[in-house]
Amino acid sequence: MESITLAVSGMSCGGCVNSIQNALNAKDGVRNATADLDRNEVHIEFDPGQIEQPALIAAIETAGFDVTS
Repeated sequence: MESITLAVSGMSCGGCVNSIQNALNAKDGVRNATADLDRNEVHIEFDPGQIEQPALIAAIETAGFDVTS
């Protein structure tokens, strides 16, 4: 397992947090995704043998948010 923290812009409420977490947690290889509204970031634990960082970023962007780092 690996973990990364990505800065995310566009989160403004608990619904946004849920949208990001649901989008990521639905992906094969993601063990856990936790978005933090106060810090505007998401912490993701994932199996790099099943999913890579570009796919994680794409899932966030598809949910309507921007990854800023």
